[in-house]
This record gives sequence, C-alpha cells and structure tokens, in this order.
Amino acid sequence: MSFTTVLFDLDGTLTDPFEGITRSIQYALEKMGVSAVAAEDLRWCIGPPLWESFRVLLATEEKKELDRAVGFYRERYTKTGLYENTLIDGIPELLADLLESGLRLHVCTSKPHAYAGTIIEHFGLRPYFGTVYGSELDGARSAKAELIAHILRQEALQAGETVMIGDRKHDLIGANVNEVAGIGVLWGYGSREELEAEQPVLIAETPMEIAEFLQTACQSLVARP
Repeated sequence: MSFTTVLFDLDGTLTDPFEGITRSIQYALEKMGVSAVAAEDLRWCIGPPLWESFRVLLATEEKKELDRAVGFYRERYTKTGLYENTLIDGIPELLADLLESGLRLHVCTSKPHAYAGTIIEHFGLRPYFGTVYGSELDGARSAKAELIAHILRQEALQAGETVMIGDRKHDLIGANVNEVAGIGVLWGYGSREELEAEQPVLIAETPMEIAEFLQTACQSLVARP
C-alpha cells in the first residue's frame, strides 16, 4: 500500500470532545422535556451524526423534532461546548511527521465544517491541514461515506492512495464504501471489536503507530519506478 493523502476524523481522533458534546446533548434533552441522561450514558453519541443520536434518544423519526433538538444542542455547543475539548497527546507530533513525509492532510468530520474549523484553529492545528471538510448545518454530507466521496471529487484524489483515520465504525464504513483504506484508533470512542469488524489496514493504540505505518507506505511510494 502507498498513500499520498490522509483524511482525519476530528472528534475522538484529533481531540477528545466528551465534556462539550455530552453537556450540550443534556442541555438539548432538557429543552425537549426529556428526563436527564448521565454523561457516561451518552458516550455512544460521539461519532455518529447528531440526527442519528437524537433519533434514538428521542425515539422519533419526525424531522421537525430532530431539527429542534439539534437546534437546542447548537445553542449551547456553539458558545461553550466547542471549547470543552482537549487535544489528544501526540497528535501535533503525528501531523508534523506526516507532513514531513510528504503526505497531504485534510480533516473529514461529520461535524459542521464551520465548527470543525474553529476547533482546529483553537488547538493550533490549522497549518497541518489543506482543507477542513465537514457537514453542512442542515446535515448534508454528515454521513462519512458521502463526505469521503465529496472529498475525493473535490481534491481529485485516487481512492487507492487515500487513507481515512477515525475512532468509530462510521469512519471505516465510509472508507470501505469509497474503496479507501481505513485506520482505526483506540484512544477514541470505538472498541477494538467495533473497528476490527470493518477490516481496517491498521488499528493503532498510539499516534506513533500511525506515523510509523504511513511513513513506511510513503517511502514505498517514493521508491516505485
């Protein structure tokens, strides 16, 4: 395998957004008149599109109700929740190493790109990335398969030379649909079993493992006749 481009998920992969996301979901549920849910019981909501999470939490398929919940979530998240977030140890070093190896990097997140860009800027990661790709505010391209397809078109990328890195099955499913290699990470919110089920090319326990794997792939590309 030889790669030229790396797509990074954001939540659970580059940063740990647990506090900001769970508190904002709790705020939205309270506004919707739903009984309080403990933060730990909302861990599964980190990764999937918001509409999917609220569909389960509210037990409804009604788009108007789901849109209301997402609106309440954003009331808090855009003011406070964005910054209730921590950078994963080793990520800046990983990004620097990959750039030095000649790889191109982009963010690929189900989060709206406007919010994702603010978070990337907040942690000083913007210089490492070409483009911060995310969903639209109405939920368009929140599914990873759709978003990855969009990035491949926008950047004129070859699927076989692109890898998607993320912590949940949604990242790897999206990669598989687009015939892009997937790398799962264990410091986020998906279990090893969840990730293994999607047959990634690597499951990494530390950022350094990704650097070593991709630098080897990069050297292989350079060495090709």
